[in-house]
Amino acid sequence: MLRSPSGGGLTAEVNTLALMPLIVQKYGGTSVADPDRIKRVSRRAAETRRAGNDLIVVVSAMGSSTDDLIALANLVSSDPPAREMDMLLTAGERISMALLAMALHDQGVPALSLTGSQAGILTDAVHGQAKITEIRGGRVRKALAGGSTVIVAGFQGLDPDSREVTTLGRGGSDTPRWPWPLLIVRPPARSTPMWKGCTPPTPERSPKPASWKKFRSTRCWRWRLRGPGF
Repeated sequence: MLRSPSGGGLTAEVNTLALMPLIVQKYGGTSVADPDRIKRVSRRAAETRRAGNDLIVVVSAMGSSTDDLIALANLVSSDPPAREMDMLLTAGERISMALLAMALHDQGVPALSLTGSQAGILTDAVHGQAKITEIRGGRVRKALAGGSTVIVAGFQGLDPDSREVTTLGRGGSDTPRWPWPLLIVRPPARSTPMWKGCTPPTPERSPKPASWKKFRSTRCWRWRLRGPGF
């Protein structure tokens, strides 16, 4: 179920395997643009947590800070390397998520901020436009089970081969990509006994389509984003 809470932001609600309600809230740069707005978000998050829900909060960088960082890079370099741009731009979300965690602690709500790599978001090696390949949500699940609100930077991940930080591109934590936190608490996807497997794209569109009898939930999610055709 998707809904928009009063005051902006996106919220998704699902049930974990333990039937505990989980709320995922997404706040863009405008919602966390200054200290007062961060405190407002923290109050809403605290209310959600005190209502008995587990909570994951996905935040963007504050206000126009991403644009400011890009402008700063262009002032010092005529052609900034993509790898260094990812190192630079991921700093924006680290600032906002850490400040939000501090604001929640002030309200007596335990909170843990995690970068994309710390949250287990693995990507390919394409700097600036990386695609999620896998989500390992063990650390997030452990934090939720321990009673913490988890604050995640949704714009970034990690290439597991090179161990390099990557970004998902502008708007990477927004719709339709932002529902990735829901996958953290879902079991791996499996084909049902009545199916022989999944074949994207449809056999009519590809002469030799690949077929999977077992696949990770992240792969199923990427197929879903394509719409019909598998």
